Formats: sequence, C-alpha cells, structure tokens
Amino acid sequence: MKIKPTIYLLVIFLLLFNNILKAQNTQTTDTEKILLVGTKEAPPFSFKNNNNEWKGIAIELWENIASEMNLKYTYTELPLKELLDGLTYNKLDATVSALTLTTEREKLFDFTHPFYNTGLGIAVQSEKGSVWKAVLKEFISTEFLEIVGALLGGLIIISIIIWLFERNKNRAEFGGTTKEGISSAIWWSVVTMTAVGYGDKVPKTLGGRFFSIIWMFIGIILISTFIATITSVLTVSQLEFSIKGPEDLNSNRIGTIKYTTSEIYMQSNRIVYIAYESVEEGLEALNNGKINALVYDAPLLQYIINKEYKGEIEMIPNTFLRQDYGIALPQGSLIREPINRLLLKNIHEEQWQDLLYKYLGK
Repeated sequence: MKIKPTIYLLVIFLLLFNNILKAQNTQTTDTEKILLVGTKEAPPFSFKNNNNEWKGIAIELWENIASEMNLKYTYTELPLKELLDGLTYNKLDATVSALTLTTEREKLFDFTHPFYNTGLGIAVQSEKGSVWKAVLKEFISTEFLEIVGALLGGLIIISIIIWLFERNKNRAEFGGTTKEGISSAIWWSVVTMTAVGYGDKVPKTLGGRFFSIIWMFIGIILISTFIATITSVLTVSQLEFSIKGPEDLNSNRIGTIKYTTSEIYMQSNRIVYIAYESVEEGLEALNNGKINALVYDAPLLQYIINKEYKGEIEMIPNTFLRQDYGIALPQGSLIREPINRLLLKNIHEEQWQDLLYKYLGK
C-alpha cells in the first residue's frame, strides 16, 4: 500500500510544529523560572547597602532589564572564582558585577554586550608627605633604634670614663658634684662626637686624651652610619614613589587581586606580585607600606580610595589594558539576545548617564 504525498507533508508539518512548540516551551520555562544570579562586592558596580540590599551600577542595570523582561531572580553572593565556575558548570543563570570580558572566559561561558569600558589602574601612596612618612617609619625601626642605642650608650660610657680621669686634675672643667661633673663630660662628648668642638672643655690628663681620641673615631663612625641611614631611606622613598605607569611595575613591590584580569596581566608580563583576596585588603597593604603599588580595575580602586583613603592613596592618571564589563551568562542561554537588546537600549538613555554620575561622579 502506498502512502500518499499529502500524508508525507502532514507528518513533516506535525514534526515541525512539535519542535516549534518545544522551543517555545523551553524559552518560556527559561524566562519564567526563578533565576539564580551570582554577584560579589565590587563597588560601585555591585555592593550591599546598609539595609543589606544589593546596589550599584551593574545591579541597577540588571534590575531594569529584568523588570522589562518580567524575569524572576534571586541573588547569591560568591567569591570571583566560584562565580566563574558557577557559569562554566551551569550552576548560575547569570553573574552581575564588574566582570571583565576576556578570551579565556568567553570560551567557558557567554557575555552580553559590554555596558562599561575602562582599564587597569595603578594605586600608589600619595606623594605628599610620603617621604617623611617613610623616614618616620625608619626612625622607629629596630635597626635604627639599635644605632641610636649604641650611640647613646657609647656617649654615656665615654663621658663617665672622661669624668673619672678629669674630676680631680681638671676640676675647673669637670669638677663639682658627681652630677655636675658627668653633665660636663656628656656635654664634651656630644660636641666632640658631632665635630662641633666648642673648646670650652678639654681633657688634660693622659688617660682623658687617650679616650678622647678613641671617642673621636667612634663618633665619626656613628655619625656616618646615622647620616647614611637617613640618606638611604630618602633615596629608597624617592624610588618607591616614582611609579609613573606599567613600565615601572617590574622594579617595585606590586600587589593585585586573585583570579582577576590584573593577575593575568602580571603573570603574562612576568611581574613579581603579591595576590590579595580583596581590593580592600590590597589597599590596606599599600597604605601600610607593604607594597609600593596596587594594580586593579581603575573605577573600583578609585571608588574605595575616595571613600576610605582620600589624601593617603591616589591613582596614577592613565589607565592601561582596556577592560569591558558585561553581564555573564551560561553558554547557549536563551535570554542572552533579549538582554542584549534591552542593555543597548538602557545604556543609550539619559538615565544611564545619571546612574554613572551618581556612583562615579564626573
């Protein structure tokens, strides 16, 4: 029995219609389910306010788009590495934060169109007062205190020795009570050590003159060491605060943030660095002098510096290595295209500029 061509056409039509229904059902399911959206603290793009609500440039953009698409979602806060893994293994439906588009990440999951363009920035201690801050820090260091202790100890010992030799045979200059005699000897030791040599007090005994010669040589060594230490600190301070751009990173102690594009930059350029868990931890290390510069996304650095380290830490004016932020989605996400259309619509509206001004200023 032969099947008529019309039956063939009917079967093909039913199959096609069934596939269309399946695709529509899949898309409906994907947009109607409660999406799990990953994020992290990355002010001013994503952060919790005093009411424990998520706010920021990326968060408010996402919420505008989600509202227009009637998407239901809930936020989950995760470290950066877990955000990336969550997208790679389809444990998250989206990630909304200051997430940079890179070739490596694009191989693992998808991005929307970029919504913000920036670059890496370099934060350094403010040059105003930085040199004297370094000198003060050196003044209270163990090595410097040892030098001062040796200087004072030697001065007191030699003063007592001179007084013992001179107290009876040179009463005019080192006589009087024990307190007066030792005070005179200390005065003589100080002016001799500093090579001022007023000449108002001069040892006259053989023993006194012998130890005077010894003290003169010791004084030269101690004063030279003191001057060399201060000079060294000033020189190092000038070097430490002479970072003008990425070309100076190799010759300084540099910090960055783990699992970020700035860390990838360090590795690819063979720059020795210290990796910190968060930008706050990195800035604290910079402020305490543990590193000379912190490299990370410029707007994130600038935002925290303006809030917590104004006058202490500053940004080098120019950025480098362009960064494009986008909303990240699992590969093949059905909501990518509608999000892209609404994202482009949002960032070309006046409200977007108002939002950027609200968090970033000019």
